Amino acid sequence: MEVQTELIAASRLAQWRAGWPRLRDRLKRTAKGLLPFLAGIAAAFVGMLLYAALYPAPTPLTLKEVNTAVQQAMASATPRPAYASQVYQIIQPSLVVIEARSAEAGEEEGGALGSGVVISDQGDILTALHIVKDASEIQLIFADGSQSRGQIVSTQPENDIAVLQPEQLPALLIPAVLGNPRAMRVGDEAFAVGNPFGLYASLSAGVISGFERSFQAEGSDQLIEGLIQIDSAVNPGNSGGPLLNRQGQVIGIVVGILNPTQEKVFIGIGFAVPISIAGGAAGVPQY
Repeated sequence: MEVQTELIAASRLAQWRAGWPRLRDRLKRTAKGLLPFLAGIAAAFVGMLLYAALYPAPTPLTLKEVNTAVQQAMASATPRPAYASQVYQIIQPSLVVIEARSAEAGEEEGGALGSGVVISDQGDILTALHIVKDASEIQLIFADGSQSRGQIVSTQPENDIAVLQPEQLPALLIPAVLGNPRAMRVGDEAFAVGNPFGLYASLSAGVISGFERSFQAEGSDQLIEGLIQIDSAVNPGNSGGPLLNRQGQVIGIVVGILNPTQEKVFIGIGFAVPISIAGGAAGVPQY
């Protein structure tokens, strides 16, 4: 039995010795294939160690340091003016105060007060017709303080629009830029500038509330259609003044307010004739 066991062991040893060269070659090939992979891992590890040594993690900022950084950033930032401020600066040189007096009006009654806006180099002024239609004398006051009498040169009765021409142009005449009311949408910002209750060049900000509205002023049998509805505050004295978009471009001429009470004050609904229509009275192509 022992002899048989020894023979088996010797046989297996002989087989292992015979197969060893092939196994050795296979191990060499496997090791050779692993070397690039192991070298890559080693290089990545060394790279991480070098990066950590050269660029250590930043120390967390304290709350005081964060507050200081925020204050410095805010102090160095240039604030952007609000749209309302920009709009006012753009349109103010083009505004006109309109005082209209009729022959029948006495000294106590005074005259009508309204607003207007210069829209051309020739001095054409757009305003609301109901301000000047019964006037025997129209006085214009420009943004630079100069004054001139004015004459009605064109009207659009169906839209309550009039065009005035001054007898004498001011030394500095800056026409307003006309915008495109068709590019506006309900909810867009809208700015009204005029002289409510005689308060010169007052600006109010709001939004466009609707389009294609109809309005019939008290004491008038004329129904005005296709109006822009706004919630920008307008009051007596605003009539004839410009309605503006956020670029300071004229998109309409204010002509009235809606108030179901007997009071002539604003309750949230004003109307303007789109400039694409009102401008036609001064020869501006409709668009």
